[in-house]
Amino acid sequence: MRVLVVTSSAPSVEGGHMVIARELVRACRASGHAADLVVTPQNRFGRQGAAYLATWLTDVGMDAEGRLVDHVISLRYPSFAVRHQAHTCWLNHTMREYYDLWDRFSQGLSWKNRIKEGVRQRLIHAADRYLLTANVTRVVAQSATVQARLARMGGIRADVLHPPPPQRVYRCDGYGDYIFAVSRLTPLKRFDLLLYALAQPAARGVRAVIAGDGDAREALVAQSRRLGLEDRVSFVGRLSEDALLDHYARCRAVAFVPHDEDYGFVTAEAFASGKAVITCRDSGGPTELVEDGRSGLVVAPTPDGVAAALTMLMDDPARAESMGAVAHARIATLTWPDTVARLLAGPSSPRM
Repeated sequence: MRVLVVTSSAPSVEGGHMVIARELVRACRASGHAADLVVTPQNRFGRQGAAYLATWLTDVGMDAEGRLVDHVISLRYPSFAVRHQAHTCWLNHTMREYYDLWDRFSQGLSWKNRIKEGVRQRLIHAADRYLLTANVTRVVAQSATVQARLARMGGIRADVLHPPPPQRVYRCDGYGDYIFAVSRLTPLKRFDLLLYALAQPAARGVRAVIAGDGDAREALVAQSRRLGLEDRVSFVGRLSEDALLDHYARCRAVAFVPHDEDYGFVTAEAFASGKAVITCRDSGGPTELVEDGRSGLVVAPTPDGVAAALTMLMDDPARAESMGAVAHARIATLTWPDTVARLLAGPSSPRM
């Protein structure tokens, strides 16, 4: 079967959606299919309509060598605007600023810009609803969190299929003396919450390594200094694959406390490395994998709640190891061959 995986991306942006897209292409090829990746534009605010139109006009009927494409799998807005008679949308997310993040996004706008963006919001809602019901033949959500968002969009129903971890050689080298945290350093990932937790008296002996880069890095480094955490928190920047796997292998546990995450590969990668994950009740996707008290800890999104969880696992390496074993067994049930088979199963009409 000839498969095109279609996703969108802003220029020079490397996020989890691109990792999923590349891993899916790789998995399709490993399953015996001819697969390629198509990246459509994701324009800045005010240019979204042009991105939707450009994607709508993108020809996905044939591959680069002029052979007919049998199946298209799109991943996120506006990539699901491509047209094909066998089109599965494995949805990561729509444009969240116009959906679940609208209140956060709009509160800083002037009244004129709020009206303008409100009009754009309604247009995007109408376009997405049409595309996800009439333009695709099947909708699959990457998490129950995304599934619930679809339901709120107007009753769009979707099955859930969690992405497996990236196809890397994960390992566990033990349960070291630090907590590992990795992601893009942006406000929604709530690294500030982790830093406040580390500053609590209950967590005074906990050391953490924070990896990743993003627009919140300078503010987080400054916060760490204000809280007196320089000797216990290391910001190591964006890591190579080998360095990333090494930290997963050696840490005691992984802290991943975002707000309403779509899915979050961090949880899957930690589990694949035999490590428990600390997350929060409102973290979305991670809570679908982490079973509180068994494969990790799901706590209140407060400094005290996170601090107690950090301390619990740092004070009890045997418990961290036991949870890590459960986590490893849990993620082993998610495989790329099964994912490919389910995504390429006979498409059906979207249900409402």
